[in-house]
Amino acid sequence: MLNRPETLVELKAAITEQYSGLSKRLSQVAQYLLDNPSAIAFGTVAVISKDAGVHPSTLVRFANTFGYSGFSEMQGLFQQGLLQEAPSYQERIRLSKQEIETNSDDQAPLLNQFVSANTQALEHLAETIPAADMEQAIDILLNAKATYIVGVRRAFVVSTYFSYALRHIDRRAYLIDGAGGMFKEQANTIKAEDALIAISFHPYAAETQSVVDLAIERDVPLILITDSLLSPLASQAAVCFIVKEAEVNAFRSLSSSLCLAQSLSIGLAYRLENKDKASD
Repeated sequence: MLNRPETLVELKAAITEQYSGLSKRLSQVAQYLLDNPSAIAFGTVAVISKDAGVHPSTLVRFANTFGYSGFSEMQGLFQQGLLQEAPSYQERIRLSKQEIETNSDDQAPLLNQFVSANTQALEHLAETIPAADMEQAIDILLNAKATYIVGVRRAFVVSTYFSYALRHIDRRAYLIDGAGGMFKEQANTIKAEDALIAISFHPYAAETQSVVDLAIERDVPLILITDSLLSPLASQAAVCFIVKEAEVNAFRSLSSSLCLAQSLSIGLAYRLENKDKASD
């Protein structure tokens, strides 16, 4: 049994650290807990277990594994954590959806749904991304001789934007796009003095993992944009950004990830400009 985490931040860190050693059912609970904090904070054991696809006793066993006497004791951490948000991300989305549904006379309800959902996601991004992580990522990019970027399928949009933005501020940026199936060959040119940006969302692509593995072997710092602390790449990252994208009718957006990519790129541009002024 682990020492009991005293805060939600400590609990999330403990879950992430111990995830690989959990049983199939407990890992299923872990994934649900990290992805649905509001449901955990305010749901009943019966409802949570049903939504997570496990038996109620599994929730109790999960809580015991992390040092709690029962599920309600662990649930209290989620309640305390979400009380600090006014209101929570999930609650804002729920209220926004209700507002859209009540305004049925709107001529563009689907557009409004996407705009509203992305607005909430962007506000959540601003609230949850630590400034220290932004600064650390920019430091890595500033000190890198070259930056390599990888992201496939849905993440490819974000990776191509990074390549475009970094080249526009005269940085050596290389997109690993795997043309001709040459992911390994493209990644082989990465050196220790470089940096790697990886964008990876569930289901996590094996191609991205292979590029990251090669970079980590060479002690290349990894900046990761992903959707969960349980991403297989999270533990390997020097800086890990968890981004919760908007979703409307099962269609996921990329607005938050692109906003983060733009903020990092422009932040680097500002840092370079200040560096040049200081050297004059």
